[in-house]
Amino acid sequence: MKKVAAVLSRKGSQLATVSPDTSVVDALTLMAENNIGSVVILKEGNYLGIMTERDYSRKVILKGRNSSETKVADIMSDDLPRVSPNDSIEHCMQLMTDQHIRYMPVFDNDRLAGIISMSDVVKETILAQKETIDHLQSYIQQ
Repeated sequence: MKKVAAVLSRKGSQLATVSPDTSVVDALTLMAENNIGSVVILKEGNYLGIMTERDYSRKVILKGRNSSETKVADIMSDDLPRVSPNDSIEHCMQLMTDQHIRYMPVFDNDRLAGIISMSDVVKETILAQKETIDHLQSYIQQ
C-alpha cells in the first residue's frame, strides 16, 4: 500500500504560498504562472488554509465579488482534512471522494509537509497498478 510520503518525495516539497491579505487576483496570477490549482495561505509561517480555483469560482465569481479587492483570507478553505506522510493513498482517495475535495494539506508532526491533490493520488494509483502489472508479467515469463 503506497503512502503519501511517496507522492511528496516524487513531486517535491515546493509550495506556492501567499499571505492572508494577498488579493485573489494576485494569488490567481501565481497559480497561473506555476500551472497549479491552489496556493497555501501562511501567516508568519503558520498554515491558515488553501485557496483553490474552486474557491475562486464559487466564492468570488458566482457571488459577483471583485478579484482585486477580495483577499484570499476571505475565500480560503480552512476546514480541509489533514493527512500525514504515513497515510495511505487509498485513505486520501476515500477522504477526497467522500468530501468532494481536490486538495489536502499533509502535516508531519504539526509541520506542513506539502499539499496532495487528487491528480497526485490518481498518478500514484496508476503507478502502483503499473508496478503490479509489470511484476505479474515478469512472474508469468519465468
